[in-house]
Amino acid sequence: MSSTQALADFAHALANGAITVIDLTQTLSEDTPLLVLPEPFGQTAAFSREEISRYDDRGIAWHWNNFTVGEHTGTHFDAPIHWVSGKDLPDNSVDQVPVSKLIGPAFVLDFSAECAADPDFLLTADHIGDWEAAHGAITPGSWVLFRTDWSKRDTEAYTNRREDGAHTPGPATDAIRFLIEERNIMGFGVETIGTDAGQAHLLTPPYPAHTLLHGAGKYGLQCLENLDKLPATGAILIAPPLKIRDGSGSPLRVLALVAE
Repeated sequence: MSSTQALADFAHALANGAITVIDLTQTLSEDTPLLVLPEPFGQTAAFSREEISRYDDRGIAWHWNNFTVGEHTGTHFDAPIHWVSGKDLPDNSVDQVPVSKLIGPAFVLDFSAECAADPDFLLTADHIGDWEAAHGAITPGSWVLFRTDWSKRDTEAYTNRREDGAHTPGPATDAIRFLIEERNIMGFGVETIGTDAGQAHLLTPPYPAHTLLHGAGKYGLQCLENLDKLPATGAILIAPPLKIRDGSGSPLRVLALVAE
């Protein structure tokens, strides 16, 4: 089959519903939960907006707003330059990420039951091995999406902050090393605010998802939802961030293509 015919068949499958498009994105609003760092570190900006006009004397036929948002607010993309380990890599900011790397196959690792039982659940290399035994090996250049069902929680349970910080699931160090060194993934996506666990500062190295992924030129996706609507294998992920010059990250609309 020619490439042209493959694209025509793909367009036809989209049009007739043989391929479903699933939105994996949180609605971005003034109510979007934020990552809060301990003092004296700086904080990301919440989403806010200011109305410019709404069919009135400020603009009789149009409605538009100015808005302010942090690069890492809501469903967002982490580029390697976001972390010190990736600061010197080539093509490390969102405007320089090769566009071919913004679309790729997705493997959905469902550990939602384990996370319901333990908010500090850590995904290990052994967990991934067990998953692969059931579903097949993760292929190079893929997105690995960690399903926790965390996105189904209300805001307080979602951030799950206590006196010693947040308590949310994430990957163990050996899981990230395995995904980079043995599977050469494109990136790692989660339903929580960060790709690391809430208590990842206690791991070695601290924040292994950020430190190791970005040091290896890999990408992160945070604040995903609807991962329960995806198959374990077979979906295609589309995740292009805004083209912000030298941007460390960006809110974005993440879509998954699933064959019926």
